[in-house]
This record gives sequence, C-alpha cells and structure tokens, in this order.
Amino acid sequence: MNPALSASLRRRPGSAPARGLAVALLAAACLAPAAARALGTEPLVDRAPATAGAFPLAAPDVLAPLYVAEDDHPGVIRAVRDLQADLERVTGRRPDLLHTPPGPEQPAVWIGTLGRSPTIDRLAAEGRLRAVDVAGQWESFVIEVIDEPQPGAAPALVIAGSDKRGTIYGIYELCEQIGVSPWSWWADVPVRPAETLSVRPGRVRHGPPSVRYRGIFLNDEAPALTGWVHENFGDYNHEFYVRVFALLLRMKANMLWPAMWNNAFAVDDPLNPRLADEYGIVMGTSHHEPMMRAWKEWERAGHPPGSWDYATHAETLRAYWEESIERTKDYEQIVTLAMRGDGDEPMSEADDIALLEQIVADQRRILAERIDPDVTRIPQVWALYKEVQGYYEKGMRVPDDVTLLWCDDNWGNVRRLPTAAERERPGGAGIYYHFDYVGGPRSYKWLNTTPLPKIWEQMHTAHRHGADRIWIVNVGDLKPMEFPIEFFLHMAWDADRWTHTNLDEYARLWAEREFGPEHAAEIAELISRYPKYNARRKPELLEPDTYSHLHYREADRVLADWHDLAARAQQVRQQLPPESHDAFFQLVQYPIEASAQVAELWIAVGRNRLHAAQGRAGANALAARAHALFEADAALSRVFHEDIADGKWNHMMSQARIGYTSWNQPPRNIMPAVRTLDLPAEPLPAVAVEGSADAWPGADRHPALAPFTPYGAVTRSIDVFNRGSEPFAFIAHADSPWVRIDPASGNVRTEQRLDIGVDWSQLPPGLHSATLRIETDHGDPIPVTIAANQPNIPVPADWSGFVEADGYLAIEAAHTTRNVPADTLRWQEIPDYGNSLSAMTVLPIPADSATPPENTPRLEYDAFFFTTGEVSVILKVAPTLNTFPDRGLRCAVSIDDEPPQILTAIPQGFFVDHGNRKWQRLVWENGQALRSTHTINPPGPHTIKVWMVDPGLVLERILVDTGGLQPSTLGPPESSSATNDTASRDADTAYSLSPLISSAFNHGLPRFH
Repeated sequence: MNPALSASLRRRPGSAPARGLAVALLAAACLAPAAARALGTEPLVDRAPATAGAFPLAAPDVLAPLYVAEDDHPGVIRAVRDLQADLERVTGRRPDLLHTPPGPEQPAVWIGTLGRSPTIDRLAAEGRLRAVDVAGQWESFVIEVIDEPQPGAAPALVIAGSDKRGTIYGIYELCEQIGVSPWSWWADVPVRPAETLSVRPGRVRHGPPSVRYRGIFLNDEAPALTGWVHENFGDYNHEFYVRVFALLLRMKANMLWPAMWNNAFAVDDPLNPRLADEYGIVMGTSHHEPMMRAWKEWERAGHPPGSWDYATHAETLRAYWEESIERTKDYEQIVTLAMRGDGDEPMSEADDIALLEQIVADQRRILAERIDPDVTRIPQVWALYKEVQGYYEKGMRVPDDVTLLWCDDNWGNVRRLPTAAERERPGGAGIYYHFDYVGGPRSYKWLNTTPLPKIWEQMHTAHRHGADRIWIVNVGDLKPMEFPIEFFLHMAWDADRWTHTNLDEYARLWAEREFGPEHAAEIAELISRYPKYNARRKPELLEPDTYSHLHYREADRVLADWHDLAARAQQVRQQLPPESHDAFFQLVQYPIEASAQVAELWIAVGRNRLHAAQGRAGANALAARAHALFEADAALSRVFHEDIADGKWNHMMSQARIGYTSWNQPPRNIMPAVRTLDLPAEPLPAVAVEGSADAWPGADRHPALAPFTPYGAVTRSIDVFNRGSEPFAFIAHADSPWVRIDPASGNVRTEQRLDIGVDWSQLPPGLHSATLRIETDHGDPIPVTIAANQPNIPVPADWSGFVEADGYLAIEAAHTTRNVPADTLRWQEIPDYGNSLSAMTVLPIPADSATPPENTPRLEYDAFFFTTGEVSVILKVAPTLNTFPDRGLRCAVSIDDEPPQILTAIPQGFFVDHGNRKWQRLVWENGQALRSTHTINPPGPHTIKVWMVDPGLVLERILVDTGGLQPSTLGPPESSSATNDTASRDADTAYSLSPLISSAFNHGLPRFH
C-alpha cells in the first residue's frame, strides 16, 4: 500500500498537533464567512457565538455531546461517529458520544430515527419535535433547535430521520454545514477550522427526494482506478468500498453499481455487501449482470466460453442465480432482470422475445422463492440498454412492477422516456446516464466532458416525463468526475432546486464550499468552462484538422480559449492558501491544463502538417512544439501521481487519451506523426494567404484574399515565411491608399504575419480591387489581390438586427429580436449550453407537438441582406434524441411571411443503432446542422423565424450561407449587430488577434505549478 495513503487511512481525523491548530483557527476566523451552508440548502451554522434561541454547538468552554440510542440503526451510529470526527477536525476537540440521554443541564445534539429511537419518538409524541411531515416519508429528515427537550432541560439540537437514510442524511447535512466537504477525503478539500459554532434557531426539513434511488456506476475502471485500488487496498475490498459508501451518503445518494470489468463485488470481499447494507447503500448490478451476480463470476466459476446461453444452459443459469439471490437476500438491493450476451454484448440473433420473457419469468420465480412470495415488493429493474430497447419496441414486456430503466445513447442523450401510458406502471421508470463510455464511435474515459447545462437539460426532461424511480450514472473511475457527479445527485435529490436560470449559482456555491468565497466566482467559471470546451470535441476525438487552420482563425480561437483558462487557473491557485493547493490541482487546475495541452498538441500537429506541405521553415518548430506538448502531458500526469497529496492519487490519470485510431483506446498515449523539413542554407521567401492551403511561389492560381466588407472581419492575414535557413528582409506596399498593412516591413527568419485591413472612409460604394506587392531582398516580388465591397445599399440608421457580411450570417440563438410565446410555451435560454454561447429550448415540458404557424412559439431574428437569390439557412442544434416512439424531433424555419419549412433533426421511430452513421456524426460533432433553402428578394431587411414543432429540440446557432460560408467545426464568429455593437466588436477583435495567439507556438512551454 502507498505509505502516504496508508498513513492517511490510519490517522484519526483532526489529530493535528494542538500548537498548530491555534494558528489555523485564528487564520480561519479571519477568512471564514459568518455562516456555513451545505450546497444549495439554507444556512444553519454560524461561526460565531450563539445568539438568542441559537444552539451552542461549540465554543471555547463548551462542546455539545452527541447522543444516539444504542439500538438505532448501526449505519446511523456509524454516521454519528463521522460527525464526531468531523467536529474534531473543525474545532480541534472531540465531542463525547453518548448512548443514554444527556443530563437536563447539558445542551446536546440528539440524533435518532423515528420508530427506532425512543427519545426521538417521545419528542415527537409530546409535540416538542415537529415530525408529522417527516414521519412515514422516504429518506426525509428534520433538523430543529428545541428549547426544552424535557421540562427544565437545556436546549437540544435534534436531527431526526423518517428512516435510516433520512437520519444519516441529516447527520451529513450538519457535517457539511460545519465546513466538511463531501470531497474532503476524495479530493483533499481542507476543512475550515472554527473554534465557535452555533446552529441558528428554528427548523429545516428535507425530503423526500425527487428520485427514489440515486447512484453511480464505477465502470471502465482500468487502468486508472484499478491501478490506484491495487496499490492502496490490494483489491476492490471493503476498505475501498466504505470510502465510496460514505461519499455517496454525504451527497444524499443511496445506490451503487460496483466496479465490474475484472471484479466481483460480493466475491472479492464478502464484507462488501454486508457493509453496504449496514451503511445504507442499496446495491445493484449493471445493465448486463442479472440477478446480483457480477459478469466475472461466471468465468471464475469455471463455465466454458459460449455457455452463457439460456437456450442451452437454462438449468445451470437458474442454479447460478439462485445462489447469488440466497447470499444477498437479507440486504437492500435492486435486482437487474433479463440478459444480454456475454461481456456486455448483444445476444445472438437466434434469441427471441419469447425466450427473454421466459428468462424474466424464471428469474422472478427465483425471487419469489428466495426472498418474498409477493415478488412485487422486491425492487427490480430492466435496463433497456442498446439493442434491449429494440426488444421492448418490438413488443417484449415485463411485469408492471418492474422499473423500466431507460438509457442514454452513451453520449449523454436520453434515447427514450416513458409515455403517458407507461407512466401509469407501478414500477415506474428511471435513467441510466453516462459521463464515461467505452465503445463507438470512440471511447471517452479521461476527464469530464459533460457540462452541467447538458446534464440539467436531459435530466430535467427525464424527470418531467416521469422517469423518477432510479437515476444512475456511469462515472468511470469516479475521481475526475467530482463536479458533475455531485450535480447529478443533487438534481436527483431535489429536481426543482436547480434550473436553467441558476446553474451558475450552483457552480459558485460548489466553488465556495471547496475553496472559500473570495475566488468562488472565478473558480465557478473555470470549473464550468473546461467541460464546455471539452464537449466541443472530446479529447479522445481530437485530430489534426478538427479545428480549421484556414477559416475564421478557428484553431487560433480555440487555442486562445484554452490558454486564457489555463492562465486564469494558475493565477487563482497562486492566490489560494497552500492547504487548498492539492484540492485545487485535482478539481480545477489539472483538468484545465491537461485538456489545454492535449488540444494544443493536436492544433500544433495540424499546423505542422499544413506548414510542412507549404514548405515553411517554421514547420520544424511546430514539430518540436508538438513533441514538447506530448512530454508535458506525461509530466503533468506525474505531478498528479507523485506530487499531489504526497502521492495519494498515483495511477489516477493513467488513462490513455492520445493516439486513438479506432473506437478503442490505444494501449498507451501515442505521439501523433509530425513532419520535419531539410532546409536549404539560403533564404527562400514565400507567402500564404488566409483561407488557402496553397503557398506562393508554387501554386498555380494567383494569391488573393477573400473580399472585405464593412460588416465582416476587421482584418485578414498574409503570412510571409521562409523556406530556407537564413533570414531575409521584406517590404509590403499596395497600389491603393485604402489598403492597411501591419507591419509593412521587417526581417523574417521563419515567418511574419501581416494583418491587412481597409480604410472604408476612402471607398465609395461599389467593388474595389488593389494589388499588394511583397518585395524581398531574395527573389521576385509576390503580388496579392485585395478586394473590398462597399455596399450600394446602406443599413438604415434606425434599423436593428444582424448584418450579412463575408458571404454569411451567424446568429447566436439567444440573441433574438423577438421571442413570441404560444399560450404557456416559450423558447427559453439555457446559458452556456453547447458549442458556442448558449442554446434555446421550449419550456415548460411536457408539451405537445404543433404544426406552425398555428399555436407554436417562435423565435424571430431581424437580418439585413446585401445578397439576393437563393440562400441556405442552417440551424445548429444539439444532438438530442426524440425520446418518444410516436414522434420525431422537428422544428420549422421561414423568412418573412413565407410558409414555414419543417426540418427533421431526428425522424419518428429513429433507433440508435451504434453503427448508424447519422448518429455517429451527431455525437462526434456534438450537434447537427439542419438546412433549408430560401430566396432573398429584394435586398435589405428581412426576418428569419424559427418555430417549434416538437418539444425537446435545442437550438444553438442560426447560420445563413449567402455564398461564402466556409467549412469549420464551430462556425464563424457572430455577425455584426446594430443592437449588439459590443458583442459584435468583441467577436471582430477576437477574429483579429491571431498574431498574438499564433506567437504562442514560438514560446516555451507554459509552467505548470
């Protein structure tokens, strides 16, 4: 075992030397806010002496003891010990733990479960504890300050739960309120010391939860999690799992699918299932592991390959399942029914619906015989995963008391939701979701690539359509997914607390809890932004040409995004106290800097290949830069493994992420191929222009920049570069005074970018052309054509809207001119959703489909066109699926008063076949483009309208191709807008900053602290 981790496992929390604690308490008193709070709940605890009616939890001369009845649930008593330890970590003193009621003169914390604790039951019966709205509820609790728990007695702080987990959640609510994060152990988040703690007067109640069963699935757990577990625990034994159980309970979760790829939860350590039940964790097995048996158990039991087949080995399988149900029958569990093929594969084509229904019937017979004759009282689930959903759509059914676990497409897009009729089933419905996946079109296992707005939109939709029995999410190795895990579980606990309007508040509160209030807003932006950037194209899907090196300076813009984020993360870390550095590196800095390095690596490789093809001397520096970035990625992982928390997290970042060539991960990170050039000794001047892969001399056609327009890009670029070793001098001049050149002369060893602009004050209406000549002290001059189009039709001074330029219009969906509702339905913005600014979707849901223009909400965008004739409108929409078998996913588009054209994102009856190229494109690109054709005549102002047809569609951007739209991943910058000058000028500024951005390739590697 790792000695550092072993020591941390043995060390009693709060056992720091007392002489250091006084200093820490003084520092915390200066920095800590007056009130502590759990994430998203009302503040209960003040770090100040108790005021009138408040409960004195800790003060210099007092530390309230903790009382819990000895015959309460063992899991409750264990959680009280965690509270005892947490109070010691915060205050430096360990409160007494009592199993008999404290004396009447002593303020104490009274903890217990209704129906299990005689003292709590007495308080409720006497009316001293208001528990009527908690009693009999699922997993609910009340925390109340009671002035007189018995006549003449000192005040008490009462934590009472409706059941075992209700009490446990109440205990951990107080743990979090006093300053102990759920991630205190799992991410080394330091506690916030305090000498004085008081609980505000009054009462709070929580529960029942929005979703009955809420949990995670540890999956695809090798090499990272498995390597860490083997080094520190030997195996996936109870010493490991109790850490997971406690983490889940601290986040008000109650369910776990355990690691399974080379592990067997109940066999690896028989204490695993017993302790899960004692802690209060409901165990299940994954979607392809029926009847509480791990996949690997079949092989370990000596069954030959090919024997996992009910048609030929039914008796053997029944005996195998009977054994597992017998060993777990006394524990709280959710039993997975039915079968898939061996190793999470589809069953053979010969397996039919009748056989699967027989399998379920036989499994339920085993449950009735071994657990309860009334099998409807046993929680059971059928996971409609991949092809299994197809069986359901073709008519396969299970009894109505079985929960239907609908699944996403493994990429965060829910495939199916319960219809109105299916919502009447007593077994209800749930969702199996993914933050991690192994499979096509390419696996993604490394870091968080699922932003909160995406999670909210999908799970809000699921909850509003009645999928509220089970939510379970595949979290891979667990460790890199801290932020989305907790948000997913918080949504499951209280689905209405977090909405599209306050996701930024969630991120800020999360950051404040982990790192304090001073930098919370900035950290919230960092922790939210990096998964958004990763979601544009998951790191495992990046390729040399993912982001365009030719159009819209897209690769430069992406690189600038990552550089900005990494610089901000380093700046914040330098301002945090040293005790927060390890947590900040794990939760914020490493994922940002590592993601930035991998993105820059692929951009450098792509640019190297382009520049090598053009013969640029700078290609060699780009090759070296790419190699350096590849080595830096490994170095940053070594920091995570060896330096952070004294090496506690060795192996956790060992997942390969560079070098994919198919759906499956490479055995290790593989450096992408780059090209180097043998350069002649003499200087060889050459030129490349923005938007073209050609270079001159050498290309057949004459070099020319795309025409300028006054509402388009402020500058376009010409690169003057060297194909040789020795430097040369250049001077650039134009034959027309309206051409602006910066710089107009210089010396070039590798390359120099010239920004070319237009002085529009010198140009009358019409198309103008000029020749820019680049002369050097070696070789012939190179002429470049510059064109500028000053429109004949002016944009009216009193008009508002977006203006066509550079052959396109680009509009962020949220930047509407008018948002027209229909009855209660309205398009609403989901901030920070998708590949660009945000997205629009129709709320509230559920909602019925509609046929425009009748009674359907629409978005309107006023736009000014100089081009006439046929144009293409392109709607960029999220890769959401239709979720219901009786409808597709459609919207409609019109310009002005023409009839709306209905566009289909997902057709009715679409089924996610993982070999389907349409689906692969959707998830690979994190979206799709819907196209319609329209005619603009006359030029001038027009109105683009987007209509709802089916609810659920998520609109991100509107593009109009008027003849000049160029291929790129993220699309061009937003068009200039008379109503949004600042935004449009910001876009233009970003569009013209590429010399500064590109110069990063000539700098040394960033320093990682």
